[in-house]
Amino acid sequence: MLSRFKPTRFAFLLSLISILLLGSCSTLQQIQDTLVNIKRLQFKLDSVAPGNLAGINLAAIDSPTKFNILDGLKLVNAFKQKSLPLSMALNVAAKNPNDGTGGSPQKSALLKALAWTLKIDGKETISGDIPNPIEVPGTGQATIIPLQMSLDLYKFFSDQGYESVLNLALAVAGQKGSTARITLTAVPTVSVAGIALKYPGQVEIVDKEFTNP
Repeated sequence: MLSRFKPTRFAFLLSLISILLLGSCSTLQQIQDTLVNIKRLQFKLDSVAPGNLAGINLAAIDSPTKFNILDGLKLVNAFKQKSLPLSMALNVAAKNPNDGTGGSPQKSALLKALAWTLKIDGKETISGDIPNPIEVPGTGQATIIPLQMSLDLYKFFSDQGYESVLNLALAVAGQKGSTARITLTAVPTVSVAGIALKYPGQVEIVDKEFTNP
């Protein structure tokens, strides 16, 4: 049985034991409230801000025909050089349903970390985290978390060919870009009594609905 015990769950329980050793009733209540917050925090992909592809602003471009001649030559040359860097901002909506209704107290959640991995068309690409803690108020309203991302599309999708990669960049981060082809897998970490509690599993964040751990 011990061989099946996941290290992430061990770290999670170890954090709880550390807090218990601090031992006050108020601290124990904070633990209970935080565990509820972790279970109830919900995430959803909200939107993608138009990005930048190989130094070209995609804000006004919704199809390959909209690139001017100079930009087109620049993109072709970048692909030949085996590099098509894309930078964009992916907005994640976080919702804390602990709004005081239904007999439960209103509670804010301090999101200490959100270690994420970006998937495009189901393929894992880059990973990252939020740069600073974010408070998600217990209002039931969504808090937007902007994630700045930079990845080289050539590295992950060059086998699909130049035109496919270009269309992918526009579908994700062009003028009409959307989150439809994006999935984010993430591990939330919530702070309680000054100690970070990492949830012992991943949440899959998509654009169709709010999901939680």
